Amino acid sequence: MIDLTEKIGNFLEQSKICNGTITIFVAGSTGSIITIEFEPGLIRDFPDMLSRIIPKELKYGHEQMWHDGNGHSHVKASLIGPSLTIPFVDKRLCLGMWQQVVFLELDTRSRDRELILQIIGE
Repeated sequence: MIDLTEKIGNFLEQSKICNGTITIFVAGSTGSIITIEFEPGLIRDFPDMLSRIIPKELKYGHEQMWHDGNGHSHVKASLIGPSLTIPFVDKRLCLGMWQQVVFLELDTRSRDRELILQIIGE
């Protein structure tokens, strides 16, 4: 889990657009973007919750086809989703006080990821 909030805020500050929406998209089928309070308890709780609803030990068709051990990773990423759209005003994200934008690596190994940020506004 990686907190992207500050980096996205810096990206907005450097843009010429003051008000609008920003979409954050992760290119890849086993990464996701969420908002969450990025604190130690939830950093443990969120992956634990995913493991309870999508256990690694189940049989997954993807795993039976490719034998790469990450069928559960694809299902988790599909459930959560690869993108998030957030409004911003005066170049500031409209997030709650304890809300951060977080990237989730759901694969069984580290990967190089490309995040695509797209701003629409005025």
